[in-house]
Amino acid sequence: MTSEPSAKYTKGPDPILLTLFANRFMSVAEAMGRSLQQTSISTNIKERLDFSCALFAPDGDLVANAPFIPIHLGSMSFAVKYQMKLHGSSLKEGDVLMTNSPHAGGSHLPDITIITPVFHPESKEIIFFTASRGHHADIGGILPGSMPPTSVNIFEEGAEIVSFKIVDGGMGGIFDRKGLVEYMVDKPSQYPGSSGCRNIRDVESDLKAQIAANHKGVQLIHAIIEDYGLKTVQEYMYHIRSNAEMSVRNLLKDVSKRAGSNILTAVDYLDDGSPIQLHVEINEKDGSAILDFKGTGFEVRGNLNAPISVVHSAVIYCMRAMLDMDIPLNAGCLVPLEIRIPPKSLLSPSRTAAVCGGNVLTSQRIVDVVLKAFHAAAASQGCTNNLTFGAGGKDKDGKSVAGWGYYETIAGGSGAGPGWHGTDGVHTHITNTRIGDVEILERRYPVMIHQFGIRSDSAGMGKWHGGEGVIRDIEFLEPMQVSILSERRTRQPYGMEGGDPGGLGRNTWIKQLRKEDRDLDEQSNLITREINIGGKATVWMGKSDRLRIETPGAGGWGAPDPNGTKKQLEHHKAWEPRGSIAERAAAQAGF
Repeated sequence: MTSEPSAKYTKGPDPILLTLFANRFMSVAEAMGRSLQQTSISTNIKERLDFSCALFAPDGDLVANAPFIPIHLGSMSFAVKYQMKLHGSSLKEGDVLMTNSPHAGGSHLPDITIITPVFHPESKEIIFFTASRGHHADIGGILPGSMPPTSVNIFEEGAEIVSFKIVDGGMGGIFDRKGLVEYMVDKPSQYPGSSGCRNIRDVESDLKAQIAANHKGVQLIHAIIEDYGLKTVQEYMYHIRSNAEMSVRNLLKDVSKRAGSNILTAVDYLDDGSPIQLHVEINEKDGSAILDFKGTGFEVRGNLNAPISVVHSAVIYCMRAMLDMDIPLNAGCLVPLEIRIPPKSLLSPSRTAAVCGGNVLTSQRIVDVVLKAFHAAAASQGCTNNLTFGAGGKDKDGKSVAGWGYYETIAGGSGAGPGWHGTDGVHTHITNTRIGDVEILERRYPVMIHQFGIRSDSAGMGKWHGGEGVIRDIEFLEPMQVSILSERRTRQPYGMEGGDPGGLGRNTWIKQLRKEDRDLDEQSNLITREINIGGKATVWMGKSDRLRIETPGAGGWGAPDPNGTKKQLEHHKAWEPRGSIAERAAAQAGF
């Protein structure tokens, strides 16, 4: 494999070509993403867009990506480098690798990465890598959806794959379905209480879509090389990285100057009280910095442990978000930074620790802490409100039953800053996915949406107010297992410069009273109970039970005007039942 250091290219870049190549590289990732969306079949990838595609240098560093999922993009480089180290020079043209292990550069197990090496047509050396990562709705484990709120080790979260050659170029490019079934179905089901993948057909189809997307990227890279030649293409690949590096160095110098100090500190807490602490020391001369997470809490028994790759993803996202210029997110953003993570902490968990919540929840808190230290913005909702439900797996006799799983993340408020209000009802920071469309959700799954709208009065007030959270109220039309994995249920998103904190989230089970559950009092007019199930719970929902999820608002910036009035949400229409609920009510009224 070849890896050419940027120092080799001493001639300065042409600014026009620099912009051209930055956009050409990004267009490769965008085309890969379009291919993946169009050829996938799952709601998660086709509708929610919970996937990322990117281009990597021959040394495994991130070169360019389209604006997909930030938590994927920073950690995918770790996955590529791990596979390079593992396979060395044994990789052949046509090989395609599959991995999802958090200890091999993965984020959490449902995020499966497909990696394809790109070979020079003449020298047969690796000149690039294309990679795609998609969230698959079920990869086994103790609960449908493979995001169990109660998991205490990684074996309960589903199939873990360190490295699997899903396509072997030396065997004529054969797709290894037998090996896939072994990894996804057979092995996970061997752990007590766990099942294999409940819907292997959908997973297989989406993995083939990822392989096809990577191949699309390979073709486009060869087209760029044909236009400009390999030497020029790789030269500008390193120039783009150097440009990102210098941008971050200038940012750090500017932050130090504005703060009047080269030392920045911040701490925030998970709902269980675990601290995430950050100490930043900036070298004002060269624009480098040490980010030390010393003081962060120990590894936890639950699943809020975050792999090291996720920590780097959160940091590189923050650096890119604070840059007021249009450059691709790439490895250059991390060059000026030394990230120190204390061993045995929840940011450096042991080999068997549960991690499914660390990728989606702890990562949000890392972002909150970094932005707080840099005094960049008030806290956004700090959560992704992970909802899963489904059926199938092992029955009471231990037999595997085919089934399905659904997963979604739910929007909340984004934080205010010096000069802007927060935004209502959006996915924030590391997520950047869509939410499942109501019509598609109701058509494909046995559920009905009672309410989905803005949650008034959940935002933190201030000179600049935070964004509002949302309410998502779901009725389950048949009995099924439902799980919620969420944060910011006991600790509010912080405000800054005197701004108020955002409102806490809440998860409420609206349970039908039933004789078989012994909670139906025939002398009472009550027909339901409302039960706060906390931030992390799994519940067996009966027919017509509902789950109402109220997501957190965001923090405000600046002290509120004491003579002012509460912010007016003039653009918000009053909520009223419509769609499926209104149709059902009308049908019942007319019966």
